[in-house]
Amino acid sequence: MMTAQKTQDTATKYQEHLKRQRDILVFRMKKLSSKQSDFTSKAAAQKEKFKKKYDDMKRVLDEDLRITLSQLDIETEAMERTVEDSIEKCYHLTQEIDQQLGELSAQMEKDQRQVQEKMSEMEERIIETLKKTDPEFIQMDEFKNEQLLGLTINLLLFIRSQVPVTKKLFQSYAQKVVLDPDSAHPKLIISPEGDSVTYTDTWQDVSENTSRFDNTLNVISRKGFTDVRNYWEVQVTGKTYWELGLTYPNISRKGREEDCWLGRGPTSWCIEYFNGDYTAWHNGVPQKLTHVNGITFQRIGIFSSSEGGLVCFLGADTMTPLYSFCAGTFTDSLYQAVCPGHDNQETNRKPLLICDASKSTPFL
Repeated sequence: MMTAQKTQDTATKYQEHLKRQRDILVFRMKKLSSKQSDFTSKAAAQKEKFKKKYDDMKRVLDEDLRITLSQLDIETEAMERTVEDSIEKCYHLTQEIDQQLGELSAQMEKDQRQVQEKMSEMEERIIETLKKTDPEFIQMDEFKNEQLLGLTINLLLFIRSQVPVTKKLFQSYAQKVVLDPDSAHPKLIISPEGDSVTYTDTWQDVSENTSRFDNTLNVISRKGFTDVRNYWEVQVTGKTYWELGLTYPNISRKGREEDCWLGRGPTSWCIEYFNGDYTAWHNGVPQKLTHVNGITFQRIGIFSSSEGGLVCFLGADTMTPLYSFCAGTFTDSLYQAVCPGHDNQETNRKPLLICDASKSTPFL
């Protein structure tokens, strides 16, 4: 009897414990929902701020365009008025000439001397009018207009140098990335500077160590980072297959486990490109990036922020967003990771090149 009662009490206590845990989870869901609403509202407010600033810039540029065109209009109107005035002078003089021609016909028989005087007077007026109405005297200040156009071009170049603003911002987070040859799969050739990786069919004579990938064609950076924000870029020109991403140092290195592949386990994040298709990977879950399929980028940028555990991939040519992961919190230092892929039927022999992400690249 006592045993049954004790069992009943234990069950009751456990039931109460589960109810409390359920209440805690319900409260947590409410907090998360509130957090989600807060993120949404903050993001909307930030977008409105950015939109307002861009609207302000557009208004400034539109006003500057209006002023520039107005100046050109005023100058053109002045020249047009001068031309019209000259035309009018020439027209009135031709009318007088026509009138005098008619009078001369009637007077020629009467007074040859008077006719000669009128002819001389008219000749002087014609010469004077032709001098004053010479089109060569009415010139556009092309030198000034070229200077104005030059300033406009300088303004355009300056704007181009400042946008996309994400590029300017991310460049300030750029740091040098050096690949670690001791982590590279034996079929990968790492440049002496550690700034490129190339696939080869030949197994390289390399030392065996615990950090080397022995099955997947991966190589990671020599050093990890714990910076709040980090940005780096990889040139993928001429490639038909590659994977790029970030990983914790404890990613599996040996055997055929899926976790050895970038993005297939919980310790890494990556973008995979294969024959024109892009896929984002983390924890073995693929996300097809159909909005950029078929688009070829020369560079891929990877930005990470420890605030929120954000990992963002971009087509760095135009700063086109590819995909973003939110890990919440990074639990270890991060390493840059690349996979140049196999030869893909002789279409993928080009190397992956680590770029100097602090330098601008043309995007317009």
